[in-house]
Amino acid sequence: MEFEPTAIPEVVLIKPRVFKDARGHFFESWTAHKFAAAGLDLKFVQDNQNRSEQHVLRGLHYQLTKPQGKLVRVVTGAVFDVAVDLRRRSPTFGHWVGAELTADNHHMLWVPPGFAHGFVVLSESVHFLYKCTEFYYPEDERAIRWDDPELGVRWPLPAGATPVISGRDAAARAFRDAEYYP
Repeated sequence: MEFEPTAIPEVVLIKPRVFKDARGHFFESWTAHKFAAAGLDLKFVQDNQNRSEQHVLRGLHYQLTKPQGKLVRVVTGAVFDVAVDLRRRSPTFGHWVGAELTADNHHMLWVPPGFAHGFVVLSESVHFLYKCTEFYYPEDERAIRWDDPELGVRWPLPAGATPVISGRDAAARAFRDAEYYP
């Protein structure tokens, strides 16, 4: 496995070694000792699976008092995945990074606690999996507007395409009004 820090070093792009032959392919998507050797000694408590259609945009979500670290990947389809640093004392506070995760490239993204997370579906549909370091607490969940001009996330939507978002995401706070981590 290759572990590549992004422009925000705590967010890591993980590229597994994929073994392909006439039967298909195989790769390790989680191996505790390999992640620990790369500085990611993680304990996961929950796995989530999502299916979404093209142009669905989910995010930017986070839990305030019980932050979740997320190891995210795509099983079928493709997404553009985004992490936004919400750690007030961080030199990259308010910055974002994004990566294309596809069923073909097998890449994964480690989004540590202290970050908001979101993705937009680039393919006709997607099956998206993520492992979490904390349980989901709906009362603790917060959201920041996906299109906040202060953040300036460059979502790769085709010209004229409008993302499909939930009512909760449509009512999300602006970045400047959001609650942050210390």
